[in-house]
Amino acid sequence: MSEQDREPTPLEKNRALAEWLEFQLRQVRGRIRELEVQEQQERQRREAAHAALRWKIQPQRSNAQALLHRGDCSLYAMDGGFINREDAMIALAEPDIHPCEICRPETGLTS
Repeated sequence: MSEQDREPTPLEKNRALAEWLEFQLRQVRGRIRELEVQEQQERQRREAAHAALRWKIQPQRSNAQALLHRGDCSLYAMDGGFINREDAMIALAEPDIHPCEICRPETGLTS
């Protein structure tokens, strides 16, 4: 009986099975990483869309005036403290708060 014609031993069968299962596990872990990246990107997209519907006020500094920004404006970064549309309209009416000339937060507020 030749080497090719013989039945694999239980040890050989289990080694082959282990290799197959390790391959499958690598495939699943790769898919999990892809899904995690997609989920993170979707979360960031939702957060950016939500920030675009909010506003923020940059306080007045000694060398700069107070500014109203859109929530997604990158010129003034902050965590939390966003205001809603109604409060943004009130802030825009204040004489000492000016709209950011880059993100133009007044667009859509005054209509």
